[in-house]
Amino acid sequence: MTVTILGISGFYHDSAACLLRDGEIIAAAQEERFTRKKHDSGFPKHAIDYCLREGGLHSSKDIDYVGFYDKPLLKFERILENYLGVAPRGWRSFMTAMPVWLKEKLFTRNIIRRELGDYQGVMFFSEHHESHAASAFYPSPFKDAAVLTMDGVGEWATSSYGIGKGNDLQLLAELHYPHSLGMLYTAFTYYTGFKVNSGEYKLMGLAPYGEPKYADLILDKLVELKDDGSLKLNMKYFNYLHGLTMTNGAFDRLFMGPSRKPESQVTQREMDIAASIQMVTEEIMLRMARHVHRETGMENLCLAGGVALNCVGNGRILREGPFKRLWIQPAAGDAGGALGVALLIHHKVLGHERNPAEGDSMKGSLLGPAFSDTEIRNCLDSIGAKYTECSRQQLTSRTAELLAQEKVVGWFQGRMEFGPRSLGSRSILGDPRSKKMQSVLNLKIKFRESFRPFAPSVLREHVSEYFDLDQDSPYMLLVAPLRKGRRIFMTEDQNRLFGIEKLNVPRSDIPAVTHVDYSARVQTVHTETNSIYHELLQEFYRLTGCPVVVNTSFNVRGEPIVCTPRDAYLCFMRTEMDNLVVGSYLLEKAEQPPIEKDIDWQSLYKLD
Repeated sequence: MTVTILGISGFYHDSAACLLRDGEIIAAAQEERFTRKKHDSGFPKHAIDYCLREGGLHSSKDIDYVGFYDKPLLKFERILENYLGVAPRGWRSFMTAMPVWLKEKLFTRNIIRRELGDYQGVMFFSEHHESHAASAFYPSPFKDAAVLTMDGVGEWATSSYGIGKGNDLQLLAELHYPHSLGMLYTAFTYYTGFKVNSGEYKLMGLAPYGEPKYADLILDKLVELKDDGSLKLNMKYFNYLHGLTMTNGAFDRLFMGPSRKPESQVTQREMDIAASIQMVTEEIMLRMARHVHRETGMENLCLAGGVALNCVGNGRILREGPFKRLWIQPAAGDAGGALGVALLIHHKVLGHERNPAEGDSMKGSLLGPAFSDTEIRNCLDSIGAKYTECSRQQLTSRTAELLAQEKVVGWFQGRMEFGPRSLGSRSILGDPRSKKMQSVLNLKIKFRESFRPFAPSVLREHVSEYFDLDQDSPYMLLVAPLRKGRRIFMTEDQNRLFGIEKLNVPRSDIPAVTHVDYSARVQTVHTETNSIYHELLQEFYRLTGCPVVVNTSFNVRGEPIVCTPRDAYLCFMRTEMDNLVVGSYLLEKAEQPPIEKDIDWQSLYKLD
């Protein structure tokens, strides 16, 4: 008998839905992709509707089980206990939080039933970190593994570890709120002027421009760190327990100045602070991983939770940690909780056998909607777009030629990615050999900060020629050093440069994807999961001798990754992209009619 399970996450950050059929992941998507509201935290109605369509289901009556990724009542208990513990402080924050809890979040069960059309089937609520752990272990290629989860906070837990064996998963220990690695990193995200729960990856990208001169201060004043990676934060310096900000005046005084105003110029001070908290975070991640290895004796490690998106830390765990193999859930944040709770129901609650796949069971994380050539053509015709229809071979060879000419190409193919990374399905591509490509992409295409690095997609069979990486990295969640033979070492004068001055110094023969510390966030491309993208890289390699392309997400700053052909066309027209490839169709910018009554896209984004 077929068992169909719908997993849901949301109401706090990054709402999403996932559909399983007999343990197979049929579909998964984030609500933001449909609503075009970044990190949409509302009920994931559109994502659920997509999952049902993809699964050939007519209504929620065809679903056997529905799972929600955390326990709202337990989370509410933590919030109330927190406010009672700091009263009378926190009144303003309390009054801000309570309305949405009293109107919606306390009644999550009823909301789900109502939104699903009066669903009367079985519902299951898992704990937040159990959902993260399940999303990490069950899709992994390992028969058994240790599991480590790290994020801001779930109900009470902020980090946890456990063991997965077969279809069983047991969490062994937790670190509790307010002591949180995720909260610590987010506090520095806030202090350096980036958006909380969104700009953490900017902080990570900024770190190599600075010196970690504040690391000792952080460990001396802010964090009591133990050998096992457990930590205790000095709450004297933080405001998130009772206020509407992450840090306070004591924090400002400790770092000799107020927090950076959003959109103001990034200075050397912010770069040094970023380098410092990144170093501390990596040390904590390493200590946690080593402790988990000592306690579990496992050879393999699975990671999830928002901190697991810190790909620099992940790379250090792989290179310096005690585990032989590492696997990270590509949707490691809250969105992946929808997948985790669904898998938890299937394997642990219902007891169904687990048969690990050779690579993993995520299908390359290409779990979102796809569009037929007929649908794409109808969309382009309705817009009045001008296009050329190509065969598959013509498409990949012509795109490779355009990239070799330093053209920027929007690439829209197949099913949309699940998780925060574009993996060659909804991507903007460029030539990594170009010295100007990083600047062009940041300023003219993405409309974002100039310091932000770009990632390389590399043919799996050639990865060791460019990077010190000895395992697959299909989800762009591992940072690896560039091989020394590829590096261009700096002169004495260049070594005296500071901060953003380092940006325009070429570091390798693929400068557009080489960060200032000779590292790169690597995506290995496999023909089994994304054959047309693999073929494109092969064509580019045949043409240029370089098996690498620049791959960045198909969106502009402040916008979710594109979902539909229309989203792709609008993003293409609102930027200085040269070409768009969507399905079997190739578009030239110069041939397109202007978009009538459109917004001035660049005016929305004031750059640092």
